[in-house]
Amino acid sequence: MQFFDTHAHIGLIYDDPIEQFRVIQQAKQAGVTRIVSINNSLHDFKKEYKILSSKKEIYHAVGVAPSEVTSPGADWIHTIEESAKLPNVVAIGETGLDYYKQYGDKRSQIELFITQLELAQKFELPVIIHNRDAGKDIFEILQDRLPEKGAIFHCYSEDADYAKKCLDAGMNVYFSFAGNLTYRNARNLHETVLNVPLDRILIETESPFMIPAEFRDKKRTMPAYLTSTAKFLSEILEMDQEALAKQLWTNSCKIFNLPE
Repeated sequence: MQFFDTHAHIGLIYDDPIEQFRVIQQAKQAGVTRIVSINNSLHDFKKEYKILSSKKEIYHAVGVAPSEVTSPGADWIHTIEESAKLPNVVAIGETGLDYYKQYGDKRSQIELFITQLELAQKFELPVIIHNRDAGKDIFEILQDRLPEKGAIFHCYSEDADYAKKCLDAGMNVYFSFAGNLTYRNARNLHETVLNVPLDRILIETESPFMIPAEFRDKKRTMPAYLTSTAKFLSEILEMDQEALAKQLWTNSCKIFNLPE
């Protein structure tokens, strides 16, 4: 079986490139053979890209998260435009809205989000969406501005009704589940995976966050832990692990426009 970690902040696991390479090697040994690296901030993207560009298992997303709304950099649009052209850059993001911590103000967050949706459309890339307590606004924005190549709700946190609403609206969206799917009290997530089409489900580690229940004694999540989330997902779906792994791989390759 092979797995695709669709969202990992490798640079937040370790600063040291040697340690980062060790993390990638451990992931490969666990069957996690492709990883999308998410920049910690747009200011760090070039550094992270340079370090990881030699690793053929690593793909990249570039974007400005809501947490950076007050300091994306004067030339942030140009930075994304240039970075989007680089080899193995497969998505814009993560971007979106975060009303929980109230970064900046809502208007500024929305403007930042919309601009990146437009950039995703321009460069024919999918967008990776961060959504925290902002589902209503994100849905309304995507109704008019969803890029043609689609979007991923990363570390999905809404319920099954929200997912159904997006799909009923004809949105080309995928729902990615992290280690919190394995928590007993994550009933909204359990219900969601049971009620969305299998071909719209992805998994991720959100490394170094969202530690799966199996590894709750660890300090940080690693891409190698993705298999724990996959195993839990197969159990809740009552589905053969190999068949599920194959479907998740196909889904991941499709949204990122990569060969299987």
